Amino acid sequence: MRTDSLWSSGKVSALIAHRDPGGLIRVGREERGWRQADLGARIGCSASTVSRLEQRRRYADLALIQHAAQEVGVPANVLTESLGLAGWSAARVVADGPRCAEEDPMRRRTLLAAAGLAAPAALLAGVDDALANMPAPTGSPIPLEGRITAARCCFDAGQHSKLLKQLPGLLADARDAAQSRQEVDLARLSACYSLASRVLTKIGSYDRSRLCADRATIYADLSGSPLVAAAAARELSIVLRHQGQPGAAQQHILAALSQVAGTGLKTGAQASAYAQMLCTTSYTAARAGDRDQALAMIREATQAARNLPQESPEGRLFPITPAAVDLYAVGVHWALGDAGAALEAGRNLRAAQFKTAERKGRMHTDLGRAWWQRGRPEQTAAELLSALRVSPGEIRDRPAIRKIVHDLRSRHGQVAGVRELAAAVGPGAA
Repeated sequence: MRTDSLWSSGKVSALIAHRDPGGLIRVGREERGWRQADLGARIGCSASTVSRLEQRRRYADLALIQHAAQEVGVPANVLTESLGLAGWSAARVVADGPRCAEEDPMRRRTLLAAAGLAAPAALLAGVDDALANMPAPTGSPIPLEGRITAARCCFDAGQHSKLLKQLPGLLADARDAAQSRQEVDLARLSACYSLASRVLTKIGSYDRSRLCADRATIYADLSGSPLVAAAAARELSIVLRHQGQPGAAQQHILAALSQVAGTGLKTGAQASAYAQMLCTTSYTAARAGDRDQALAMIREATQAARNLPQESPEGRLFPITPAAVDLYAVGVHWALGDAGAALEAGRNLRAAQFKTAERKGRMHTDLGRAWWQRGRPEQTAAELLSALRVSPGEIRDRPAIRKIVHDLRSRHGQVAGVRELAAAVGPGAA
């Protein structure tokens, strides 16, 4: 069968009707004469993973579906239809799996609380419900763009619980607006999922974050915006890193970096996106143990940031500044195990260089991690205490920082500030 007629065949139409993207991948693979191992080698997974990908009709890993579909030549519009995005009437990007009608909500919330997450279990349960079965639009009279801006302000202020409470309604309204299929509405929906992924990663809810990042990626590609796609790819790479997949994380962020570079960097927004992608690439490489690439990328990011303003313009998707790049350098050297270089990179940083409470708090926690790595509990506690005072969520909600507080309390309970930190974090610090 000719490839150009394959995707309009009755067989393919039936797979689309049954919402079976895995079946489409199988058809494309067989058309090319590839074994499952051949496709797996191209997308960085095993033959058994390809087999599961082809046999199952419900997925959380949309990025893998997309990658496999591209390799075997599934047209974008065909894949979109198979994911339920073409009709839009009752479409979902993807369901998490079959819902159990007899599932006990109290039991689920108890399990969420037992997982040790800092966010209230009821809020995470609400996010779960929205991801599995999108609620009806809220009918809010407030323009969607303004609500997205307000939601970002919640993140920037470290108000994670407030943001989680807003997410179900925000996603529902953005999803409803995206029925227009207009690029701007698709971009907004992608941005909402990216923001959801970002806050869920922050609080350590990585599986939920991964699902949101996957959906952000799909809608970003549909929007056609390289900057929105870069934002989604960045969130996906971050959560992949947290899930112990450094290779996949590097692959996604390098692809995003290349895509942004392909814009020609003709505008300030594009230049900012490029500097941000370099920073994220550097940190991702550092966490993967790739010292040479990490250092090369952070040097290039420093160069790229020289022409950026000291204060990012309002509304910029990637509000990176020269000081923010220096803060990334702190994290890169810390991740490489060089606390001395990390502290040197951050010695001229001041909270006043950062506009948001989240970034101010992040500066203090990153310096605190470097002092902790160097074995200096007094300086560690002082930095974390500064973070607590400017953005409590940076201490209370981040699992890695909660762990440092727990260790401080266990080993250095008499150090100034440790009791206040422990009280803020609560008994679940471990």
